[in-house]
Amino acid sequence: MDSTRRSADPPLDVEPISVLVVGDPNRRRSLVSGLSDAEGVLVTTAVRGRDGYEWLSSQPGTVDCIVCSLDLPDMSGVSFLETVRAADPDIPVVLLASDGDESVASRAVAADVTEYIPIDDDPSLTDDLFGRIRNAAVEFRTNRTRRHRARQFDALFDDPRAFMWVVAPNGTLRRANRTARTFLDASMESVLETTFADSPWWRDSETNSDAIRNAVRTARNGDIERFETAFEGPDGRIDLDVSFRPVTDRDGTVVSVVVEALDVTERAHLERELRESEELHRVTLNNMTDTVLVTNDAGEFTYVCPNVHFIFGYSVEEIRSLGSIDALLGEDLFDRETLDSNGLLTNIECTATDKAGREHTLLVNVKRVSIQGGTTLYSCRDITKRKARERALTALHRTSRDLLYAETGREIATLVIDDVTDIFDVDDCAIYLFDTDANELWPAAATDAIESAYGTLPTVRLDEPSTLGRTFVEQTTFAFDDVTDSDVFSRTAIEHRSGLFIPLSNHGVFVAADERGTLDEVTREIIDLLAATVEAALDRIEREDELRERDRELQRRNRQLSRLNRTNGIIREIDRALVRADSREEIEAEVCELLTASDRFDFAWVGDRDPGRSSLEPRAWAGDDRGYLDAADFTASGDPAGRTAATDSVTVVSNVASGLSGEPWRREAISRGFQSIISVTLDHGDVAYGTLTVYASRPDAFDDRARVVLSELGETIASAIQTVERKRALVSDTVVELDYEITDSNCVLRVLSQRADCSLELTGGVRESDSGVRILVTVSGRSPADVVASADSVVAIESARVVSTDTDGGLVQLTLTSPFIATRLAESGATLERLRSDGGDTTATVSVPSPVAVRTIDEVFSDVYPSSELVARRKRERQPVTSNQFRTRFLSDITQRQLEVVQTAYYSGYFDSPRTNDGAAVATMLDISSAAFYEHMRKVQRKLLATVFDRIPSIPDGG
Repeated sequence: MDSTRRSADPPLDVEPISVLVVGDPNRRRSLVSGLSDAEGVLVTTAVRGRDGYEWLSSQPGTVDCIVCSLDLPDMSGVSFLETVRAADPDIPVVLLASDGDESVASRAVAADVTEYIPIDDDPSLTDDLFGRIRNAAVEFRTNRTRRHRARQFDALFDDPRAFMWVVAPNGTLRRANRTARTFLDASMESVLETTFADSPWWRDSETNSDAIRNAVRTARNGDIERFETAFEGPDGRIDLDVSFRPVTDRDGTVVSVVVEALDVTERAHLERELRESEELHRVTLNNMTDTVLVTNDAGEFTYVCPNVHFIFGYSVEEIRSLGSIDALLGEDLFDRETLDSNGLLTNIECTATDKAGREHTLLVNVKRVSIQGGTTLYSCRDITKRKARERALTALHRTSRDLLYAETGREIATLVIDDVTDIFDVDDCAIYLFDTDANELWPAAATDAIESAYGTLPTVRLDEPSTLGRTFVEQTTFAFDDVTDSDVFSRTAIEHRSGLFIPLSNHGVFVAADERGTLDEVTREIIDLLAATVEAALDRIEREDELRERDRELQRRNRQLSRLNRTNGIIREIDRALVRADSREEIEAEVCELLTASDRFDFAWVGDRDPGRSSLEPRAWAGDDRGYLDAADFTASGDPAGRTAATDSVTVVSNVASGLSGEPWRREAISRGFQSIISVTLDHGDVAYGTLTVYASRPDAFDDRARVVLSELGETIASAIQTVERKRALVSDTVVELDYEITDSNCVLRVLSQRADCSLELTGGVRESDSGVRILVTVSGRSPADVVASADSVVAIESARVVSTDTDGGLVQLTLTSPFIATRLAESGATLERLRSDGGDTTATVSVPSPVAVRTIDEVFSDVYPSSELVARRKRERQPVTSNQFRTRFLSDITQRQLEVVQTAYYSGYFDSPRTNDGAAVATMLDISSAAFYEHMRKVQRKLLATVFDRIPSIPDGG
């Protein structure tokens, strides 16, 4: 191996380019000679490819470019290239070929040759060849240098002692080191390429995002920006020294900004401790409330504490100019011999005058010392405020004791205002109390000084802006250095007055003002204590008032309870009478009699609306109406009975005398001694039986309890009337039959017959259950299965089921979600005898017993089917009473469930021979078990036989 350097040395700051030439030196003499003579080039030669590779392996990183012949003694140039690439894929290799074989060139390119240059057998170093060799070497060295610097930067970048970021010139984050990433509460991918100033690191720092942007902008302009900041880390606060440094390319253009943050927490902590220590020392010296003085034996000052002005108002120089301690604290403050004997005297109380002429009460401690020529140390503590507080607390205690005997808010306010000047040295005070009815604060008491300054204090409404009202509403104390700035008082000639406005809970406001300026701390403290004492006294009075009110309320409730007991007694008597009554007339008469018996109420009557008139007609009454029934108006705009009938709601008039001029019926009632009235409806279910109206000779005779009780009584009376009418209907011989044509879309049979295109007729089995009403319907002209299928589209039908089938149709059981007309009619004492719909043409027949009003039944039917029309009305005689009674007795002995079971069995063909459906099939229709079905059947059969055999008369002997 041979190395040849150019004769002229390169510049000291330029490292020469190292080139390895592999091949026969005789054939490449001119090339080697030319490279060696070039400036800044170091040439190394090797004849064989193996020699060149071994030298390259032994000198890693020293060759910048390899120039190789295509034909080597031991291998081809392409094989040498492939060997080099296996070891170093980056080093540039220039292959010199003496011919232009394309296959060789392709193989060289495949082996990642840097330059493939066809040349003559013995080329000279042309400018083009040298330029291409040099460019390849320079580019390789540059890239190597960059990689080296990058590794150096990475080593610095991953320094665990520093936070490092790389930021693009536009401010976006490109990279963060591991130390910075440990303090990131988000994924690194989520913050890359986002604005560095808005990244999570600075979210909880002392530096805002604008400062970060300005620092990036400064570095982008080529300058270094540096500052200190802190942010919260996982283990607490971290203080950082942050620098923003620009990174430039060859042309000096800033290509990135490196942000480095060094952890200076420990240094910053020490600096803060030092500053705090210095501040504490300075504050201690300058702000001690006790004043320290040192004198010599002659009493001359040798040391004066800087805070001497706190007590005496003098500066240090002015204190020294006084000459001696006697001029400041007075002569004969203590006995010198005693001090010399004991060395220390404590709590010597004396009085001293400050620079402004104000007297201060002091506690002085005197001690023998030896400090820089001083022999006596005086420690002075101002206890003026404490003494004033003691005097004020003594006076406040006396006032608090007197407040225990006050009985009204005004008495409390007057007592406090009379004693206020003894409690603290403030002349202008007032107490405002709150009037809940007027929604205003009124002056309950005020000192003579404040009234002489401001005149009579006005009331203050809460709906008008004022400091007084604001204090009360917000329950917040307000203080003013100049009360003329507030809007409580009118402006006066008195200037510079400080004031306090203290809320007294929900009772009012305490006001204190002082013409001498800002209230001192002790005075404010005593004022707060006085206000708290006043509030406590007002609380006591309020509690006592509440107790008295509770006593009155208890008495009132006892009276109410007594009245309720009397009312309950009336109700019990009425209930017993309702059980005994056999007719509606007897019920109505008995109720009125019992309500007016024993001076319970003055008058009671029952009325019902006459179909031909708009007013009520009396049906029964008791008590002395004094001609009121003949004189009063019982329409909707008249007496409460008329309003109750019109609105179907309870009407209570607590005081008839209110509004006499507006309603004539009131004059009629009050002239007859009626002062309170209640009217309730007699309703049960959907049936109305009129109104019950009761009159009393005293106002407020009917409270909420009485209203509830009488309302329930009205329903009880209506239920009793309905019961007796049903009983009479069952034994009635005559009934009225009403025929209706129904065109309403809410009629289930009409809708179903239209959709199924068949005839449907109610057969029986109407039964109410938790899920709705079950009915049995006979089907004609269509199979029951088709009807069941059509029922699925009818909203009012919960479910449908085939009971039996015959040649023309059959029987279907329907479960309806809404109330059925048959149950509504039954509640009113009528019976739905027939309901048939033929393809939509629907008719119904209702049987109305003679005791039941046809008008009532017609209203019920019209309420269910508003578009229905009554087309026929006729009377007929019922079946013989004995048969009817037999049927009634039997039906009263069995339950509704038993009736449903036996009806379903009967209509489904269970009793046919042969049976159309067996017991299991019928049980399935009823959603019960077979055992339950047979149990119901046995019970019904047993009761039926019992009813039959109990009615067979005894057969006489020989008959």
